[in-house]
Amino acid sequence: MAKTAPLTLDEIEALEPEFHGPTWQKDAFGRWALPKRTLGWQIAGWCAEYLNGEGSTDDQPAPWKFTREQLRFLLWWYAIDEDGEFVYRTGVLQRLKGWGKDPLLAVISLVEFVGPSRFSHWDENGEPVAKPHPQAWVQVTAVSQEQTTNTMGYLPILISDRLIAAYGIKMGAELIRADRGRKRLQAVTSSYRAIEGKRTTFTLLNETHHWVLGNGGHKMYETIDGNATKMNSRYLAITNAFMPGEDSVAERQRDAYEKVRAGLAADVSALYDSIEAHPATPLTAEALRIVIPKIRGDAIWLKVESIIKSVLSLTISAARSRRMYLNQIVAEEDAVYGPAEWDVLRDDALALVPGDEITLGFDGGKTDDATALVALRVRDMAAFTIGLWEKPDGPAGANWQVPKEAVDSAVHDAFRLFQVQGFYADVALWESYISEWSETYGETLAVKSPLGKDAIGWDMRGSLKTSTLAHERLMRSIFDRKLVHDGDLKLRRHVLNARRRVNNYGVSFGKESRESPKKVDLYAALLLAHEALVDLRARGKKVRKRTGRGYFL
Repeated sequence: MAKTAPLTLDEIEALEPEFHGPTWQKDAFGRWALPKRTLGWQIAGWCAEYLNGEGSTDDQPAPWKFTREQLRFLLWWYAIDEDGEFVYRTGVLQRLKGWGKDPLLAVISLVEFVGPSRFSHWDENGEPVAKPHPQAWVQVTAVSQEQTTNTMGYLPILISDRLIAAYGIKMGAELIRADRGRKRLQAVTSSYRAIEGKRTTFTLLNETHHWVLGNGGHKMYETIDGNATKMNSRYLAITNAFMPGEDSVAERQRDAYEKVRAGLAADVSALYDSIEAHPATPLTAEALRIVIPKIRGDAIWLKVESIIKSVLSLTISAARSRRMYLNQIVAEEDAVYGPAEWDVLRDDALALVPGDEITLGFDGGKTDDATALVALRVRDMAAFTIGLWEKPDGPAGANWQVPKEAVDSAVHDAFRLFQVQGFYADVALWESYISEWSETYGETLAVKSPLGKDAIGWDMRGSLKTSTLAHERLMRSIFDRKLVHDGDLKLRRHVLNARRRVNNYGVSFGKESRESPKKVDLYAALLLAHEALVDLRARGKKVRKRTGRGYFL
């Protein structure tokens, strides 16, 4: 393969960042587009009056001052419509590491706590007037104590003596009260039960790229969203670029945003604000000197040369450097696929209907490993998740085992609803079931497994060479965009979790590590369904099709 010539400095200079959100919109004259109606101007004045800024000392306090970039975000976050209702109900602020998300959101948390955060009325000039929430309850949430400390630690610095005196603020490490206890600002971690049903008026979600299934992040997010819906309140998430495939809350919010952009989902008034380096940006000192000043925005305190030294030291992976310092959403280097390779195959109009000719792939587990059943439609190589059985999070998973009766029923339903032409199933832990499936349906299949003692069993451990070559065939179908899928997030998560494993025969795959909770079982099932389809096209034959009572030709 011919090497690609390195980009010239002029070509790197021409690489424009990827902008998301109204903060970055400009009008026809090249000026920043600002909301027509917003509480942000009054809030900015209040912050300058009551909050301490950078460089403050006990003897000589300095007022808080927003950068222009921060101010534009503030104006849009507090944008209102003609009825005084907020334009955005939820929001995400995604920036590179060190940009200053925590201090900015600490300021917003104080605004929501005692500042002019709600619409009151229109003045004689038709401008909005803001007022404090009379029963403010602000929560700073995260999945670890350290994450909430990142934001809460700024509050004593920001809170001025004037603010304390004016609003009767009583300081605490994890709970701050004001207005004789009627208003609260508190830190909450880990337990979604601790916040369920609370009458919060504003919630900050800290570092949502770490909010995953295993640490209770999904439950936390669902609870916060439910509370906000019930109370007609708002929440704002801050995040770095997330790791694709982890199914973090940050990844879910980005996926929802992209669906709205593509016209595939209704716009539910969510603000998404991010600036990301161009995907072609090389990790060289010359390129970083050009690109970092573009994507750090007004965060001039981020020193370009320090970032360059960190990136070039090779102490962290190139992919992590891109996520941390270029705000790019990229997978690790040993990932088989990144979002760019998988998401481009998505077609939301796809649907598997009864009577379709399919091949099936099955990968079974018992306790910790998931069990997966995947179908590939014969005519267009469209992938569909038929079933996934995974160990649940928390106490419910303590003694969990795969519900084998439900899996067995799903297999029989697949044969009843669809014309199954081939079915390859990994025999590990499921030999007896696979033997029964083969005995029941083996004669109806147009292609039989070459690696088992029956028509269905396909021992992935039995032949490293065969499994590796099968994996490389699947990779070619994906990279050549011959395979398509319906956007199922469970399948996407397992596909992006797959890691490259090079051996003497080529490129195989595996989990991140033996004990990793990041499952790949749906991907393994996809491989088996794909191999059955490859064999069907190469050597399949017409077979008798089975009805409920007999056979017909």
